[in-house]
Amino acid sequence: MLTNMLTKEDTHKQLFTMGHTGCSGCAQSMAVKLIMEVLGKNTIATSATGCLEVFSAKFPESSWNIPWIHSLFENSAAVASGIEAALQITGKKEGITVLSQAGDGGTADIGLQALSGMFERNHDVLYVCYDNGAYMNTGYQRSGLTPYDAFTSTSPSGKISYGNNRPKKYMPEIAMAHRIPYTAVASAGYPMDLQKKVKKTMSIKGSKYLQVDVPCTPGWKYEPRYSVKIAQLGVQSGLYPLFEAEYDKIISVKKISKKVPVEEYLKLQGRFKHLFKDEAGKAEIEKIQKIADENIERYGLL
Repeated sequence: MLTNMLTKEDTHKQLFTMGHTGCSGCAQSMAVKLIMEVLGKNTIATSATGCLEVFSAKFPESSWNIPWIHSLFENSAAVASGIEAALQITGKKEGITVLSQAGDGGTADIGLQALSGMFERNHDVLYVCYDNGAYMNTGYQRSGLTPYDAFTSTSPSGKISYGNNRPKKYMPEIAMAHRIPYTAVASAGYPMDLQKKVKKTMSIKGSKYLQVDVPCTPGWKYEPRYSVKIAQLGVQSGLYPLFEAEYDKIISVKKISKKVPVEEYLKLQGRFKHLFKDEAGKAEIEKIQKIADENIERYGLL
């Protein structure tokens, strides 16, 4: 007999609850649930157009049990800034968390201008970038955070290309360059580390940037049961360093207990299968290994 199953009443008490239409194995929905468990009910959230908005709030249904606002693709940070300013002016900000959310495209590309403005003005907002490495909701197009050599619909692999030929944008460092109070990188593969970082943001006044690695089953082309494993391998290989920074200084990193070759991470994902076909593909894997090794040295991960 199962004794730890949630009752209907327990489910309705959750702030991000059942009923959404996220894909099986969706790491983004896992991350949102973990984040809301920490932030609590005194939270006002904005969500840019994207997967999260589509699968969690299709009218007339919603998985949100907090005040939630759908912004445009490019202005989640601007809408959140307005909410925070209104709360400050009316004297109602104390005890309320303003949460701004977007995917990697809505953060590093189309939403970068609004986000930079929010950072410059130092609004007391927690901004979360759910990084699944492409514009997944609109057809798997590449973004500024698409990893090197990944196959997307706008960076296909073929006779003259091995996929995305640009390096992943250093978005956390862009946030740090604004000298905001707190920047952190987390992963859906490490729930306790993610929740610890979210909890820390609640004690910090000013702008906070949190980037979370959230594998995408259809976009990354893998079996849903591998979501957590792939997220963990991204960290353990050095391709997705987890760290915290205050202003422009890194203050802590999550160490790698046992370094794994990037090949172990890549081979589980269909978006990299073209790299395993010939010797030239192996040479590309060596380039990706170099990226991981440079991350390990740069952030002191071992």
